[in-house]
Amino acid sequence: MNKSIVAGVLALALAGCASQQPDQPFTLTVAHINDTHSHFDPSDARLELDNRALFTRLGGHPRLLSFANGLKEQAAAADQPILFLHGGDAWQGTGYFKLNQGAMNADVLSRMQLDAMALGNHEFDLDNERLAAFIGSVEFPVLAANLDASRDPHLAEAGNLKPYVLYAFDGNKKRRVETLKDAGRRPVVAVMGVVLEDMADIAPNVGELRFEQEVQGAQRTVRHLREMGVKNIIAITHLGLERDQRLAKEVNGIDLIVGGHSHSLLGDFRNLGWEQNEPYAQVFTNQDGRGKTCVVQAGQYAQAMGRVDLTLTPDGRLLRCEGGNTLLSDNAFFRDIRRAEQHRLSGQDAERVAAYIEAQPNIALVEEDPALRAHIDENYKPALDRAYGRVIGHVPAALRHVRLPVNGEGSEVAPLVAASQLYWANTPAVQAVTGRRADIALVGAGGVRTSLEPGELKEGHVTLELLPFANAMSIVSLTGRQVAGLLLETINASLPEGAHTGKFPYVAGLRYQFDETGRDRGFLSRIEVRRDGQWQRLDPEASYQVVMTSYNASGNDGWNTLFATQQVLTDRLDLAFVNGKLAAFPVARLSKTDGGRVQVHYINQPLDCKAQGVRCNTDAQAFVDYVRSQRPVLTALPESGITLNRL
Repeated sequence: MNKSIVAGVLALALAGCASQQPDQPFTLTVAHINDTHSHFDPSDARLELDNRALFTRLGGHPRLLSFANGLKEQAAAADQPILFLHGGDAWQGTGYFKLNQGAMNADVLSRMQLDAMALGNHEFDLDNERLAAFIGSVEFPVLAANLDASRDPHLAEAGNLKPYVLYAFDGNKKRRVETLKDAGRRPVVAVMGVVLEDMADIAPNVGELRFEQEVQGAQRTVRHLREMGVKNIIAITHLGLERDQRLAKEVNGIDLIVGGHSHSLLGDFRNLGWEQNEPYAQVFTNQDGRGKTCVVQAGQYAQAMGRVDLTLTPDGRLLRCEGGNTLLSDNAFFRDIRRAEQHRLSGQDAERVAAYIEAQPNIALVEEDPALRAHIDENYKPALDRAYGRVIGHVPAALRHVRLPVNGEGSEVAPLVAASQLYWANTPAVQAVTGRRADIALVGAGGVRTSLEPGELKEGHVTLELLPFANAMSIVSLTGRQVAGLLLETINASLPEGAHTGKFPYVAGLRYQFDETGRDRGFLSRIEVRRDGQWQRLDPEASYQVVMTSYNASGNDGWNTLFATQQVLTDRLDLAFVNGKLAAFPVARLSKTDGGRVQVHYINQPLDCKAQGVRCNTDAQAFVDYVRSQRPVLTALPESGITLNRL
């Protein structure tokens, strides 16, 4: 039996008998996960164990299931009530989702034997028809108490989408009930869902759904449950830790909030070389000054499982809330991220690491559930492996992507994307087609879609996740004045609170300093271009060859300067593969339709990315080529080229 399971046996055994008596304190165990994002396979991870940097793999759904089954076996042995909950955002995240569009999520999650799941924002990434199919096919309820689906043609009749569910317990045995009368004298726990009140601003496809404010919707549902006679209430939410804490303070009557959305791995993980985060199972006093609510969350990407033990008074007040998150580790450890056999720990080294892990409270060696592993490998993994292709490099430590630099910390990924585009444009094969040498690369932050996690980097991680929009690369002549104007335009537009920051410019072959002088505005105090190995001041009158995606080159996403400079005449070239060979498509000018959509007018044959034999994702190809040939061990660049000084 796993050490994390053994740790709770005595406490649960002592509480097990009392839990069946409605006039005695009721003890409940809750196992929980959130933001699993289709990470059905384990994730590569770097840990510091026994003062050494080592590489292993964490989590994955077969390992989650194995650990959850262990907790359930423990609870059964103690005749103790237990629930297994998901805090939302099961969708998106890996090629599994892109290939299977939610069907695999429904299949695998049903095999996990969850008791309930909150509705996350990424569950709206397709459309409500496919979301309804997912909700209708899973074998557990999907919860959202502050959601009104009555006007939506696809979700209005989704019987498995509920505001809450009731579970009646007879010791370890539980069953769904509709009313307290159905439960008799057995203790009842209500599990309610709370979703983002601003979902319509965050999710792309919410149809005709309406979202009630989180605090009001939660309090209304608690009041309804209390009027029914339900005393023990759990909320599974997809709001983020800060809003969960607000909910705990402002809503009376919730005993436990199991959260998601902010990917918060609560607890102190410095013993593993990770961060110390906010404490697990913090307890907050409700607005009435009497009730208390405990808040938990379990990280991201199916790497960890939370386990919290609650003790509640007969009238439903929280007496005790204790537990923690456990990272679920493979038992193979390597000295190098490339994980070759010669890097694998063995003998006494492996035994010492295993002993170190055994002594830690927040990590465990867990075998994968063999049946679920075999099911994934047989039915889904072959297609994924074909789609992801070859390994092009390795990422030793996580590379973060943020759109707008904060406190001097910007994206680590976007500068690499810019560097890849500048490198690619200047390779002999590309120069043979363009006849030009690029000086500068510009990247819009919104075109970079994800951070990079430690581990293997395959072609599909780039084409399906990092740069999934299949944009053609463009090269165009701009004066120094136009480059500076574009930077000023996009930076100033990105600064206001709540602004769309996808237009913020990252660079290669260029560096700049922007100083904010007033509210959400400022000037470029330095802008330099690298030529002949030296940094030189950007010449306003000089002409520079600039590479970027065709999307940004057409002035989309607020890059209006690019549109303005190409309305009459341009020397721009768009680059795409035609029947496997790189080809240049000269652009004559740009215009806009009455509806404001940019139109690209080509000199000869237009670039049609949907045409047979045409492949436009040269932005992704540039990054693949760059990593493979220049940065097979991919780390952050020493400098981003950006200094953003805010007031």
